This record gives sequence, C-alpha cells and structure tokens, in this order.
Amino acid sequence: MSSRAITELLHGKGAHADPLSCVEDLSAELASRQVKGFPHSIAQLVFHMNYWMDYEQRRIRGERPAYPEHAAESFPRSASPSDAQEWDRLWKRLAGLLADFATLANSSPEKMQRQIESARPGDIEVACTLEAVLWQVVAHNSYHTGQIATLRQILGAWPPRGGGDTW
Repeated sequence: MSSRAITELLHGKGAHADPLSCVEDLSAELASRQVKGFPHSIAQLVFHMNYWMDYEQRRIRGERPAYPEHAAESFPRSASPSDAQEWDRLWKRLAGLLADFATLANSSPEKMQRQIESARPGDIEVACTLEAVLWQVVAHNSYHTGQIATLRQILGAWPPRGGGDTW
C-alpha cells in the first residue's frame, strides 16, 4: 500500500471516519459523558489514542518507552476533562499527532522500511518497520474512532459538523 493510502486513512478517507471531525465539535461535557454499558467516555478514548500515538512516536525516534503492564495504564482515571480548556488541549493534541504521522507517512520508500526497535519481547517476530508502525496506528485509530462515532450516535450527536455517514 502507498504512503498516500496511509495518509488518507489517518484522516478518515474511504470507509474510515475522520478522527478529528468526530471530536473537534464536541463540548467537554459531551466528550466526558459516560454511556451505560460502555467502559470509556469519548474523552478517555481520545486520551488513549494520543497515548499510543505518542508512544509510537517515541519508538520511532529511537527512545525506549516502557510498555504498560496493563491496558488500563493507557486510559485516564477520570472520565472527564476538568474543563473546556483541558478538552481543547486533548483533541488538539490528537490533531497534532495525526499531522505528525501524516508527515511520517510521506517518508521515502527507504525510510518506510527502516527498522523500529520492538517495544516488548513478544513483538520481536512482528514486522517493526516504520511502515508497519504507521499501519498499526491507522488500524488502532480506526477502531477507536468507530467507537467514538457509535458513542456520538447513542448520545444523539451524530453526524459531526465535519460530516459523517448517517446510515
């Protein structure tokens, strides 16, 4: 697959919803609202997406971030941002990280094949090129963006101002 495909999918082209469009028009109150039967608020999902994109960026830069012992460590303890400014910082961080990954996706074919050190022993047999990391980020974000779209539908806040399928 091409770098263009990765870039487009990071921004929700094709069958994927745009992560940024799904959150940028939400109030802090709505983003932090819990839905019965679902373990996370939209704000918690955005925090989680940011956590893993930041983690992967650090790996790409050659750092060795500690892999969390439990998945819960990649979610905030609180369901809600403390105020509207905190929510703005959270979703704007998402925008910045998406832009950073789009820049990485436009790397040369040689750079796309650069090896990225495995984060944990179980990953050693998994392809760890820059391209593989980018695809993992696309898949992870798409999964959680789908959850955000579903939560917005349940909360009566779909489609977002930026648009979205309504079937």
